[in-house]
Amino acid sequence: MNSPLVSDPPPEGASLPTPVRVLVSGASGYIGGRLVTELLAHRHHVRCVARDPRKLDPAPWRSSVEVVRADLADDLTAAMDQIDVAVFLVHSIGEGSDWVARERAIAENFRTAAERAGVGRIVYLGGLGDDRSNLSIHLQSRHDVGATLADGPIETVELRAAVVIGSGSASFEMLRYLTEVLPVMVTPKWVDTLCQPISIRDVLRYLVAVIEEPAPLAGILEIGGPDVVSYARMMAIYAEQAGLKKRRLLPVPVLTPRLSSLWVGLVTPVPAQLARPLVDSLVNSVTVTDHRAETLFPFARVPLAESINKAVGRTAIGDVPTKFDDASSPVWQSAATDPGWTGGTEVTDVRTLVVAADPHRTWQAVCRVGGDRGWYRGEMLWRARGLADQIAGGPGLRRGRRHPDHLAVGEPVDFWRVEDLEVDHRLVLHAEMRLPGVAWLEWTIDPVTDGSLIVQTARFRPRGLWGRVYWYAVAPFHGLVFPGLLKGIAQDALSHPEPVTAAAPH
Repeated sequence: MNSPLVSDPPPEGASLPTPVRVLVSGASGYIGGRLVTELLAHRHHVRCVARDPRKLDPAPWRSSVEVVRADLADDLTAAMDQIDVAVFLVHSIGEGSDWVARERAIAENFRTAAERAGVGRIVYLGGLGDDRSNLSIHLQSRHDVGATLADGPIETVELRAAVVIGSGSASFEMLRYLTEVLPVMVTPKWVDTLCQPISIRDVLRYLVAVIEEPAPLAGILEIGGPDVVSYARMMAIYAEQAGLKKRRLLPVPVLTPRLSSLWVGLVTPVPAQLARPLVDSLVNSVTVTDHRAETLFPFARVPLAESINKAVGRTAIGDVPTKFDDASSPVWQSAATDPGWTGGTEVTDVRTLVVAADPHRTWQAVCRVGGDRGWYRGEMLWRARGLADQIAGGPGLRRGRRHPDHLAVGEPVDFWRVEDLEVDHRLVLHAEMRLPGVAWLEWTIDPVTDGSLIVQTARFRPRGLWGRVYWYAVAPFHGLVFPGLLKGIAQDALSHPEPVTAAAPH
């Protein structure tokens, strides 16, 4: 029962499986974005479901797929229509205090919609872990979602994986930063616990194989790479593949998973709330005990050293098609843990400037803010704010941006994320830093006689008393950084007199 390898689609004229009509949820995420590429390489018909289809605009495959606008918690009739296989690749970790119940509700809605549409198979990627052991809340929820999806007449295949190694994955970024930043590290006991990491390439192979398999295929499939190692050994292998000196680890018994995740959130791009489930998956031994997947799909799996080597190489040259922070996540959002009420107040900081440049060049200058280029003025203040946010569990400035010149809806820009854009006219960034409220930074560009009028607006919707205290406490710093930011954008627009290709959505 051999399945074609994901990276090697059959040549023209070869015997192909009947094209499958596949619905992919979570296509803007790390796994989903890559899965779509592989499914198209195998000539399947792909439909993606997204709350905001614009987030898929930067994907190179956007014009080759059908996109349906829908929230997984709402009506999915159009999304499921005439679908053969529905793939569930979303999670709600951190999305409010009731995120566990929300995950189950979304999974139940997904399954019910699939039943009504006559979908033939549901495929879900969850996490490894022994159901008989004391699982963390995060892992238990992953398993509960699998059980909810399978609780119906539709054949459901639940793939369970532990640490996924690939350029841009949360697990790889955590491993990379911990190893590169800290030549000597005080470590918790869990670094000696055994786990079975798997290459992103093999995860995709298994997903495509399960989607294509014509024979009945229900149940749980545990997947892992060929190596069973401790996290300490993984760090040693990373150091070897990256050409680093040997790392020294000093294990201590007092570092709990919670403290470990806070430390990971401080020194790596992975926020503490996301690091916690990753750490939790390593506290107990997480290895494949049921080898059914290897029997069904006996391809040669990628060794750990090779998968780390490939991820290191691709990261070095910027060949990272998707990253763990591509999809908007409540992990980054202060609103995830704030009360539902907002107080109805919005305060603003509005600044305007006329630039002797046309709207197109001015728009492009606006789209170049952040990342390695920085924020033009008051860099020390921006960095201090980023460090404070990082200590609080937010992203800080460590995420940077995907491309130095182009932006698209849904992409991160340091501790912001692009919420909306209109080419040559408007850009809105939504704050994902830790705040006692909700914040946006917005620019609008309009033509005037002497060039372009830029209106820069910082908007803040405080939550309760502390939100108001925060705004007035930081207002003096706004007076130091926001005027310089606006002037920096204007100077950048004037320094690019020749037209440059615009960053328009596809």
